[in-house]
Amino acid sequence: MFQHLTSAISQVLPEVVLLAAACVNLAVGPFLIGDDGAVPKGLQHRWGVWSLIALAIAAWLQCVPTPVVEATGLAPFLSDPLVSFVRLVTTVTGVVLVLINWNQTAERDSAESHACLLFILAGANLIALANDLVILFLALELVSIPTYLFLYVARRDRFGQEAMLKYFLLSVFSSALVLYGLSFLYGVAGTTNLTALHQVLKNHQLNALPTMLLVSIVTIVAGLAFRITAVPFHFYAPDVFQGTANSAAALLSFVPKVAGFIALVRILGQPRITVADHWSLAEKSSEMLFLLAIATMFVGNLLALLQKNVRRLLAYSSIAHAGYMLVGLSVAVRAPQINDDATSAGSIGGLPALLFYLGVYGVTTLGVFALIASLAHPERPLETRDDLAGLGQTHPAGAFLAAVLLFGLTGLPPTAGFLGKLTLFLSAWSHGTDFGRTLAICLAINAAIAAWYYLRLIGVMYLQPSRDDTRRATGVPAFVGVSLCAVSSIALFFAPDWLWQALQRVGG
Repeated sequence: MFQHLTSAISQVLPEVVLLAAACVNLAVGPFLIGDDGAVPKGLQHRWGVWSLIALAIAAWLQCVPTPVVEATGLAPFLSDPLVSFVRLVTTVTGVVLVLINWNQTAERDSAESHACLLFILAGANLIALANDLVILFLALELVSIPTYLFLYVARRDRFGQEAMLKYFLLSVFSSALVLYGLSFLYGVAGTTNLTALHQVLKNHQLNALPTMLLVSIVTIVAGLAFRITAVPFHFYAPDVFQGTANSAAALLSFVPKVAGFIALVRILGQPRITVADHWSLAEKSSEMLFLLAIATMFVGNLLALLQKNVRRLLAYSSIAHAGYMLVGLSVAVRAPQINDDATSAGSIGGLPALLFYLGVYGVTTLGVFALIASLAHPERPLETRDDLAGLGQTHPAGAFLAAVLLFGLTGLPPTAGFLGKLTLFLSAWSHGTDFGRTLAICLAINAAIAAWYYLRLIGVMYLQPSRDDTRRATGVPAFVGVSLCAVSSIALFFAPDWLWQALQRVGG
């Protein structure tokens, strides 16, 4: 037991660094504010730098080789290529979110705000590391609870409080659903260890799953569908995105999706064998995920066409992108019905396609929110589509970067968004079933629908005259984040092989 405990600690050192840095924020932050409420000048810059240092140390520890621990009944954590990918994603995401949040929060609240970010990123990593249902649920809550606080700290007016309360109440309900489903899994398998649990299911030579397992699948998928904003669990997103601060909307657009999809991958698993004679959570969830994917794509894109508020539009866009990712997950959890070696050799796995698109979407959507945060100011808000009018004249660099990122969300070259949508389409089409081809066709239709409202934003920036000819001021940290995201999107288009090869090992 001591050996397993020592190995477990060595595997979570990057997360320990993030948690320790967050605790320093909470412990030291209040003492830097005077009794009269006076705040030292530049305090938000200090906490921003401190957060970047913590992320840099965590990234360095991720590169240090650690002994691989075999997943057994006693191993609480699992080290595999999926963990490495999630850590890469959260590190890049953390840097961009820190830059977005740099000037978005009042100086007196900056310590708590950055602490919440670090807690959330550590929680997302622990979800990928978890090899136990208890740890998985605690990691999900480590993402959820600091998110409530982050929403509250980011904006404290009436609209911000309303957004926080909506997210809090619905998130608690989703957590209850997930916990209810996990309890059924434990009741059937008799273990909370995920590796042992899937082995128990694999060893049962039965055509039909027990009712308890079917209930478990439904409640777990429903609970996690809230986090990924899948229809019909999406209705909170537009109001929350519109009511909260730009930094909080950026966080909600991506990090909960990482948490939700990675949790689904860990719990449902993948069919490695012919599953007709075995219990399989993955196979039995495929039809539910199929329906969620189609409904989420169409609802998100069709309602986005009607939006004038930029953040509400991006909220519905986020919903639609969750539908695209569900296409990859649906293909990943359903075993192909064909065994032709040539077809299998040329096919693209659903899980690598999902993860590739998840990373690409994160870069592009965070970049768009970073642009809004860098250009929006109380005296010159950037709330509606009309506020973007003439941006090509008043802020040429910002308009160019926005166009690159919107091309990425649309799925047009030369951005990584094109490769992301292409791999999802090919993974579904090469599945060799009507199930996969239906998903591929729906994905192509929705990509065309989405192009209308993304390209319309670019048209507004370049083709409509500005209502104010004065140049927009730029928030430097957030604008640096925009630049990093735009450059990454283009770089991944021209050099995606290193990431794709790594993701092939995840799905292998």
